[in-house]
Amino acid sequence: MPTRATSTRPQAVTALRQMARALSAAWDLDTTLDLIARKTTEVMHVDSCSIYLLDPDGDTLRLQASTGLAKRAVGRATLRVGEGMTGHAVQTNQPVYAIDAQHAPHFKWLDEADETPFRSLLATPLTIEAAVIGAMNVQTIRPYTFTLADIEILSLIGDLAAGALAKAQLYDKQRRQLAEMRALAQVSEAVTSPQYLDDILDVVMEMAAQVMDTAVCSLFLLNETGTHLELRSARRTNNPYRHRPPLPVGEGVTGIVAQTGKPLYIADVRSDARYKGHKLAQAEGLVSLLSVPLSVRDRVIGVLNGYTAVPRHFTNEEQTWFATLANQTALAIENARLVTNTAIIREMHHRIKNNLQTVAMLMQLQMSDADRLHARDVLETNIHRIRSIAAVHEVLSDKGFRLVDVKDVLERITRTTIETMTTPHQDIHIHVFGEPLPLPSRAATALTLAVNELVQNALEHAFVGRPTGRIDISLGHSPDELIVIVQDNGHGLASDVKRGLGLELVETLVTDDLHGRIKFHKLPAGGVEVSIRMPRAIEQELAP
Repeated sequence: MPTRATSTRPQAVTALRQMARALSAAWDLDTTLDLIARKTTEVMHVDSCSIYLLDPDGDTLRLQASTGLAKRAVGRATLRVGEGMTGHAVQTNQPVYAIDAQHAPHFKWLDEADETPFRSLLATPLTIEAAVIGAMNVQTIRPYTFTLADIEILSLIGDLAAGALAKAQLYDKQRRQLAEMRALAQVSEAVTSPQYLDDILDVVMEMAAQVMDTAVCSLFLLNETGTHLELRSARRTNNPYRHRPPLPVGEGVTGIVAQTGKPLYIADVRSDARYKGHKLAQAEGLVSLLSVPLSVRDRVIGVLNGYTAVPRHFTNEEQTWFATLANQTALAIENARLVTNTAIIREMHHRIKNNLQTVAMLMQLQMSDADRLHARDVLETNIHRIRSIAAVHEVLSDKGFRLVDVKDVLERITRTTIETMTTPHQDIHIHVFGEPLPLPSRAATALTLAVNELVQNALEHAFVGRPTGRIDISLGHSPDELIVIVQDNGHGLASDVKRGLGLELVETLVTDDLHGRIKFHKLPAGGVEVSIRMPRAIEQELAP
């Protein structure tokens, strides 16, 4: 770790200015958090920077970003206000520091965070107009005495970060509100033109809960083997309703209804022996239950449940209406499955054709250099490209066929890439940061191929003769653009560098397929930063 002698005030001021410019370009919360943590680590010359934000309850600090703690702790590790040195800094609204933090009176272990290597710690609250919104801390592996200048710099960073986080939280809130408005529009669309099963089920649950005046309505469907019922949709009012695990057919009220194909009324689920989960029902405030089968041509495909929060006897009219709704829902489910299966088949044929054309194009581009290329190199390169395409379709098969999370795909494919392109003596890490980036499959395939080409190029050229290295891939967006940045800490760009087929392919994918632009930048400290900026229009399915 660099000595603090290099952290002079002019250098710190320059670094803070760079951070301010970088934060001005960040919009969403995840990107802003990641940027603050990384830049603070650089500015303070520390081994770890962690950011905690207050939960809505105002009493819980949740770890939201860190450059040194275990990734699994992000989003999970929490401190109460006043707990630990970071919680104590929030409670007192003052910076807190210690040379030997692990033996400080306010220190608290976060087991999942792997804090064992760190010794010294400095924490400061994040405030906006005297209101605390969270805290940040920096830690060092070697014992270090934090100076007044260090405390002042971290406090300045905290003030800068608090403003940026407030902007990002407001942006995320507006985005959520827009998403809620879109969801309302989709409900109306599902009623008039139901194509997707989940849309239909959500509409049915809302309708059933309103008409029957129930606290909870839930719908279970039989799995493919017909042995268990899986919760597919639930509508809640103010009562909590936890996710239920798959229910065996024949067990419990829902399982009995699925097995017999007959409705069942339970006056009080808290005490009836047929209901499994009395304590859970008491905790959730559930009392009476009406359970009816979803049947198509005398074949049960699921169960519809309606719970009340007070004891209630369902009238014959209510039971008849609930059974009729269940029958109509079962027909809608069968029709939706037929429509969806037909659409999936058409979509699969279309995507297979497009991807075969992409593979053919890549190989055709290589033909012009065939005389000077080795067959093994050509095969290995194309294997990596095909794996990138395969990773997209793996996500499609796992999580649906409409949108692909590019971040998820990059995390999968980079693991394979680094395993196959590094030697046993190299310790090179690839990190994917930022927010999820859901895109239609064609755009996701083009972007994944482009980024993986950049990663392969860095692994091949940036770390020659180096035992260690790092490649960072960050994803984010502004109101008008999607932004992907690939950065390495390798040798950097040579002045006479000639762009080969890989970089030509990247430029073609970015400019022609994604209608974006790409920029290469040599970093002052060594390494290369490549930025890809694309219009938000690619979030919609691209024309073939």
